[in-house]
Amino acid sequence: MTAAVEVEAPRIVDGLPADEYHADKTSISSSGLRALLNPGCPAQFKYDRDHPQPHKKEFDLGHAAHLLVLGEGPELEVIDFPDWRKTDAQIQRDEAYLADKIPLLTKDHDMVQAMADAIRQHPIAGPLFTPGAGLAEQSIYWTDPATGVRCRVRPDWLRGPIVVDYKTIKDAAPDTISRSIKDRSYHQQDAFYIDGVEAAGLAPDGARFVFVFQSKIAPYLITVRELTDQDRDIGRARNQRALRIYAECESTGVWPDWTGAVTEIPQIGMPTWDTIRQAEEYLG
Repeated sequence: MTAAVEVEAPRIVDGLPADEYHADKTSISSSGLRALLNPGCPAQFKYDRDHPQPHKKEFDLGHAAHLLVLGEGPELEVIDFPDWRKTDAQIQRDEAYLADKIPLLTKDHDMVQAMADAIRQHPIAGPLFTPGAGLAEQSIYWTDPATGVRCRVRPDWLRGPIVVDYKTIKDAAPDTISRSIKDRSYHQQDAFYIDGVEAAGLAPDGARFVFVFQSKIAPYLITVRELTDQDRDIGRARNQRALRIYAECESTGVWPDWTGAVTEIPQIGMPTWDTIRQAEEYLG
């Protein structure tokens, strides 16, 4: 496979602004690899990379919680209004965005403070995030040896060989988390971050990846989990396929959609489970 980018040695960057990290087109991140595979496709990935999406306000609470838990992120701007309906509240909100701050209503600021307090009091998550015991949001770059593709990861928190990933979620029940891992391909993120940390020499004896999920509903319950070995192996295999796709697309300049180059109209059916269920019910 022709290398998609110039081969370089591993590199660890402290203090790189998040905007610069996400705007880098010379390497690919975990979210990029996930976007290349179904239900995404290379064509959509390429468009989204070349046309960055505007700021999404629904992520503000998560970013604010990250700041209070990790100590890294944009400054918060507390807006003393009950909601955003008043013109003055909207003006202050927009001014905060222009100043690269995260605007939060007072009630939302109180909520993320309570979430951070819950993290600190948790018997497992609290010690993992002990201030001074780890490093927040280091940017790590390395080259995939099989494809020559330059890769990057940005762990939320790196405590020795342990990568701690903090995610806020509506419901942190284990069953909900299990579905999120499948729906958002977090098993790819797990494997990719472990590979990046190990490639950079930060875990000579092997890295671990720990998910910390926290509910955004009081009392802000927390679930800490490590992925099963089999799911991590599946995630790594998905990453390897996505890296080959990315390398090929960069090499040829062709970024196909879901169908690719065909001369006949393909068939499509219902999801396999639904086909089986309805065939048993109606075809007997």
